[in-house]
Amino acid sequence: MNMEKDYIKLIFGLKLKQARTNKNLSLFGLAKITELSKSYLNEIEKGKKYPKTEKIILLAEKLDVTYDHMVSLKLDNNLAPIGEILKSGILKEIPLDLFGIQEADLIDIIANAPAKVNAFISTIIEIAQHYNLTRESFFLASLRSYQEAHNNYFEELEEKVLLFCKAFHIDGETTISIDELSAILIEEYGYSIKEIVFSEQEELGDLRSIFVPKSKTLLLSVGIDYSQKAFILAKEIAYNFLEIKERLYTFSWIKFDNFDQVLNNFYASYFAGALLIPRERLINELNLFLSKTDPKPQEMIQLMNKFTVSPESFYQRLTNILPKDFQIKNLFFLRLSHEIGTDTYQIKKELHITNQQEPHANEMNEHYCRRWVSIKTIVESLKQKKEHFFDAQISRYENSNNEYLVFSSATPDPFKKNCLRSISVGILITPSIKKKFKFIEGNSVQRQLVGVTCETCSVQNCLERASPSIHLEQKLRNEKTDATVQEYLAKFS
Repeated sequence: MNMEKDYIKLIFGLKLKQARTNKNLSLFGLAKITELSKSYLNEIEKGKKYPKTEKIILLAEKLDVTYDHMVSLKLDNNLAPIGEILKSGILKEIPLDLFGIQEADLIDIIANAPAKVNAFISTIIEIAQHYNLTRESFFLASLRSYQEAHNNYFEELEEKVLLFCKAFHIDGETTISIDELSAILIEEYGYSIKEIVFSEQEELGDLRSIFVPKSKTLLLSVGIDYSQKAFILAKEIAYNFLEIKERLYTFSWIKFDNFDQVLNNFYASYFAGALLIPRERLINELNLFLSKTDPKPQEMIQLMNKFTVSPESFYQRLTNILPKDFQIKNLFFLRLSHEIGTDTYQIKKELHITNQQEPHANEMNEHYCRRWVSIKTIVESLKQKKEHFFDAQISRYENSNNEYLVFSSATPDPFKKNCLRSISVGILITPSIKKKFKFIEGNSVQRQLVGVTCETCSVQNCLERASPSIHLEQKLRNEKTDATVQEYLAKFS
């Protein structure tokens, strides 16, 4: 392994701290006997500084250890797990700064209880391997946590969009056109835009665009629709206006080289969504919709069609606006994928604000509840042969009695042949939500008792069930067994 300077400094700092604590010395005490400053020693222990040779000799002498021991990169058994973690590079992969954590602080935590922390990290790694958690999945999970921590609303990006609109005289009350987006890229940022047939190359079949940085050429697939093209162009504008250098060059993404690319991809996407769906205009449209006492499905589709975006972009934008401007703090976003001719439905993307809501991804190949409107819209889209099938439902979860108002749209998957996907936003129903959504108390929205997965669901006589409730049955058997054991323990005590 090619040892980095940071790694060498961290190892030395750990060894110094271990040698000091073995002598029951405080930093103040070590500073006193070595005549080195406490702040200097503290920086060494945190891996920020590496002392010169004469200072290492002095420290080794005062701590009764050898010079060779101090400069060796080999750690004692109780610190060996930390060395493995450092060498693995996992700390470089985790976007610690995103969550306000310094690497040195995490090292300090690990150093104080190496065996326990190592066991914890090993457990996480084992779980990740068990569920085939890829590096990209890890990055995306980190991003999702970041979004959820901010209620998926980023004021700075919203302000950047307003600054852009002011600089380029974009009217937020009208829909920005593809011609205008293209003109900005060409005239302001020196792009050339070419449309080519990606499908002629099998490997490029799922891509919609490629950006060639050297010539500033944006290659667009001729197969994309108006909303996809608008989003790609808006995203390219975002990369330039936000001055993002570390970025992806394809849409959709193939791989992420580092977390910065993941984060910057999100920033550019957020900017694009906010540009295509102006905040104030959307708020006004939603207020009109929410004032209705008996809205029809077609009215929601008409609302979406007022913006040049896909249903997914529209629902994503709802997750920005509803928490911020409508004070809706408990909602979820789901994207489900279904291959035609199969009985499988997979959650490909999810977001939960403010807490983990009940419908969520399951990595155990269980069957999601077929009563979910997210699945029903896919089924009806196929049955009725509609390009965009919208429906809404009030779902009551059998285990908790929590109710969610769920909006869902099913469309062909633009990135996969013979696949459909549904995009859904669900809102936890509370007394305040009933006041905001006038139609909840009426009969315009169907109500349905639902579960999470068939394997864990206790709904009786469910005609839609895709699998027996095997996990629930096992849990009930275990509970009965435990109750019987307790009876025997009481009887023979």
